[in-house]
Amino acid sequence: MAVVNRTPDSFYDRGRTFELDPAVTAAVEAADRGADWVDIGGVPFSPDTPVVAEAEEIDRVLPVVERVAAASDVVISVDTTSAAVARRCVAAGAAVINDTSGFHDPAMVGVVAESGAS
Repeated sequence: MAVVNRTPDSFYDRGRTFELDPAVTAAVEAADRGADWVDIGGVPFSPDTPVVAEAEEIDRVLPVVERVAAASDVVISVDTTSAAVARRCVAAGAAVINDTSGFHDPAMVGVVAESGAS
């Protein structure tokens, strides 16, 4: 598994994959090196960071999902707590939703169930 955080202040990669092209390259290269799946996130996992608007999260994550899905058959996971983000990403090729909130968004269960995502 590989992680691609499209956040400017990621503790994981220090913002290296915040821009679109490096994010896509990192995901595809990880798959080429043997990663079975790639987890893509657009919101920092820290309570000390500013809230990221849903539209901004979609702008960060969706293009990566679309381009990775077009370039590779790697399993794409999206790290989100938003049902709207999950819905768009599953439609674009994501197969797994990594909801660290445990379904805080009540619509998330329906999105995952209807899409067949894990």
